[in-house]
This record gives sequence, C-alpha cells and structure tokens, in this order.
Amino acid sequence: MNINMDMDMGPVAGEKSLLNYRDWAALPRKSCREAYGAALRRLGEINDQVVVLEADVGNSTKSVLFSEAFPDRYFNVGIAENNMLGVAAGLAACGKIPFANTFAVFATMRAGDPLRSLIAYTGLNVKVAASYAGLSDSYDGATHQSVEDLAIARALPNLTVLVPADAHQTVQAVMAAAAYRGPVFIRLSRAVLPVIYKEEAGFPIGRGRVLRRGADVTLIACGYMVYKALQAAEMLAADYSIKAGVIDMSTIKPLDTALLREAAEETGRIVTIEEHSIHGGLGSAVAEYLIQHHPVPMRLLGLPDVFGESGDYEALLTHFRLDAPGITKAVADFCR
Repeated sequence: MNINMDMDMGPVAGEKSLLNYRDWAALPRKSCREAYGAALRRLGEINDQVVVLEADVGNSTKSVLFSEAFPDRYFNVGIAENNMLGVAAGLAACGKIPFANTFAVFATMRAGDPLRSLIAYTGLNVKVAASYAGLSDSYDGATHQSVEDLAIARALPNLTVLVPADAHQTVQAVMAAAAYRGPVFIRLSRAVLPVIYKEEAGFPIGRGRVLRRGADVTLIACGYMVYKALQAAEMLAADYSIKAGVIDMSTIKPLDTALLREAAEETGRIVTIEEHSIHGGLGSAVAEYLIQHHPVPMRLLGLPDVFGESGDYEALLTHFRLDAPGITKAVADFCR
C-alpha cells in the first residue's frame, strides 16, 4: 500500500501520532469534556480575545473551568440557546473569538436558525462547541442524544466541522479552531474515552490520518469510533485474515478527498463508522465524493433510521452494533 502517511504533515502524521499500545484494553482513559474545559482555560491564558458563552450547562460541558479563571469573559445566558448564538455572533462581529457551548442536539436543533443565518451565512468567527454528542449522553435518552447533528452542520455553507477522537485530540481541536478564521462546529463527547493520540499530535484541519495500513478494506471513522475501528481491524486480521486500513476522518468538512481517493484506489472497499445516523453524516459525505469521483463498494455503519435509547453507553453501542465485535462482523460479511 503506497499511501504516504507523512505527506506534508511531518511528525503529526498517522501512526507516529498514536500512543504505542497494542493491548487496547490497557489504554489510559481521559474525560473529553474535562480536556475541553482545560483547553478553553489554557486558550484564555494565551489569547485575551477569547470569550466563552454557556447555556446553563457549564458544569456539564466544563466551560465552567474557563469561568473560574476569567469570570469577566464568561457569559451564561441561561437556557436560551438561540440567544446565545446571537450574542456570540455579535461578539465575533466586534472582533472577539467566542466559544459557544451547549449539548450538540440543542446547538443544531434549538439554535439551528442563528447557527445558519447569523453565523454560517455571515461567516463570522464563532466556534460552536457541541457537547454530549452521539449516544454519549446515554441515560438521558433520545431527547438529549444527538444522532443528526453532523447532517445539519455539514449542510451549512461556510461551516467547518471537526470531530476529535479522544481527550488529547479534543485539546488540539480547540486550539486549531481558535486559530482558524471562520465558523467552526466542534462535536464533543461526554464520555471518558481511551486515549489513542499523543498530546503533541496536532489537529490539521481538513486532513484525515491513516492510522493503520490495509489491503482489503479501509475503515473510515470519526470520534470514539476511531478507537472501535482500530480494535476491529485487529480482530479482522486475527479472526478473518482481513487486512483493514483505518483512517481517522476528524474533519468532516472540508473532507480530505485526496485521502479518500487514495484509500479507494488502494483497498477497493470502504466502510464508514460513525456514532450518528447513517443518513447525512460521515458516511454520506464519503459516499457523495466517491460515487462521483471513484466509485467502489461501500458500507455505512451507524444508527439506522431511528432515535437513540436510554441506557448504559457501551451497552447502547453494542445494541446498535457499534462495538468492536459488531463492526468486525459487519466488515467481514461485507468483504466476503
């Protein structure tokens, strides 16, 4: 396989940026939301133009860590997500760099109008931190889980969409979003996730990473599903002699289309894996490009046309066949 993992990316590329673990159960785990709050606070220390807005869930999103250090630059607007994004747009128009925080389902549904009309349409420099995404708000059930947010966010012109895979990448995504000029949607997990990246891995917006080389099929994932894909790739090799490549597509928009084409040419099969509906998310984005430019057999793994359910997080992932055994079986069946 001749995909160049290090092309134009230096030491942050591919396998070089992963922790050197092969026993996946032994990986350390860190809270993504704690990492996010700490990153906000660090960002506040190095850039006094950063301001933070919250919709009364600061203890949940951990934006409260910023408020403790910079109370004069922190604005809790209450349970008023529409107003929060309107205020964020105004602050951006005045030259500030606002990070607006709420749950992903509310950032895209309750606040969908200002996200579209005041932020994406105008191209204002607002960063929307959409927390508790996917099924990670597991016990609160379908009303608080977000399985359609990527479809909404990536359909909005001008809006960059990022999905970090672990706590270290969450920190790097915050720093990259702050440095990027324009509106950014950052999809964040509530969960304490395995750490797969080194702290210094970086977050090149618009670039995917080849984390594992393959020959038979390429698994393309984002968020927590990157870890699950790496596990599944090991199981596929051990149980089925299937050589699966793994790509972390941490930027959903703009998509790394050059990497997609290379992967399609090298393995001839693509499987996308996302903690989101199969309608409109990562899988749809990948399919939309490949069907026009390099058609290959594809399978989309995610939630079917259903809402989430209430329960233990890992049990929900197993229920929707988004655990490593479920992914492994689906890929093996696909490759037969």
